[in-house]
Amino acid sequence: MAWRSRAQREWEPGQVRPPRSVKALFASTVLCLEAALMVFFGLAAWGLNQNEWYAWWIFAAACLVAVVCVALCAVLHRPIGYPAGWVMQGIIVATFVGVALITSAGLIVPLALLPGLGFAACWWYAVSRGAQIDAEKMERYRAEEELAAEADSEENTT
Repeated sequence: MAWRSRAQREWEPGQVRPPRSVKALFASTVLCLEAALMVFFGLAAWGLNQNEWYAWWIFAAACLVAVVCVALCAVLHRPIGYPAGWVMQGIIVATFVGVALITSAGLIVPLALLPGLGFAACWWYAVSRGAQIDAEKMERYRAEEELAAEADSEENTT
């Protein structure tokens, strides 16, 4: 028999799945876009410092941050997920500042700080607004369950 997830093992016919989290969807989108930003930032920083000994280290660090951003999408449903996302926002902004401090093109690289701060604002919006939408969705889901239960009870009594 093929391996089945817990949700598949616990499924019963006629069972309605609860709605998925919009907060996790928004946050995952922001993290994946930040991963792309970090790869391109690493390429830009490497290109500006090709002849320096640290150029490959900058690129490797930016790619590592990008991989961690994508991996963080998998743990957003766990208690550590969103606090780790806030930590990643700080790491991304610190990466921009750190690269600006050690590179010879110090005036060009800090301009990348603007998208970093912009994505931090997007993360805040995704987490706060996503939680609000999730609360509204769960309220509507519970109301629909109550209406379905009432309809079933009326069918059984008639």
